[in-house]
Amino acid sequence: MPSQKNQDQIALLRDKVANAASITIVDYSGTTVNDQVELRKQIAAAGGEMLVTKNTLIDIAVGKGKLTDSLTGMNAIVFSNSDAVAAIKALFSFHDETEKLTIKQGYMEDKVLSIEEVLALSKLPGKDELIATLIARIQGPSYGLVNVLKAGQKNLVYALKALQDKKAQETA
Repeated sequence: MPSQKNQDQIALLRDKVANAASITIVDYSGTTVNDQVELRKQIAAAGGEMLVTKNTLIDIAVGKGKLTDSLTGMNAIVFSNSDAVAAIKALFSFHDETEKLTIKQGYMEDKVLSIEEVLALSKLPGKDELIATLIARIQGPSYGLVNVLKAGQKNLVYALKALQDKKAQETA
């Protein structure tokens, strides 16, 4: 029978898995404590969380056998909570800077993701970037309309200024 501590850990993991937009399994062997602290900071800033726990507990929490292939060695589980891509981007950013992590697999919407699929996710724009792009696209036509409406007034002012300059040259 599992200990109460392990049962509590499984309950915590199941809750986090249920609330996460995406999950990534990472082998953190070769990283120092300072590296891990920095990685956790970057992931937290991106709206995610990194948790180190036993591989068997991760396997049970996600669903027995779903991530078994990647659950060997020293693994951590990274949860992307609000934005499915943001924590993965932070993870790959740290990986590119330090080259100390091994990103193994992902899990999203009850589907196991290969490393290639996780890499493709990391290259997608984040939620904030998509919102900013959408706002810019929506505002674009209105800015164009304002510029067209102002153009007539601007051209009139330029023409009057040119006439004034011409008369000033003729009188001089």
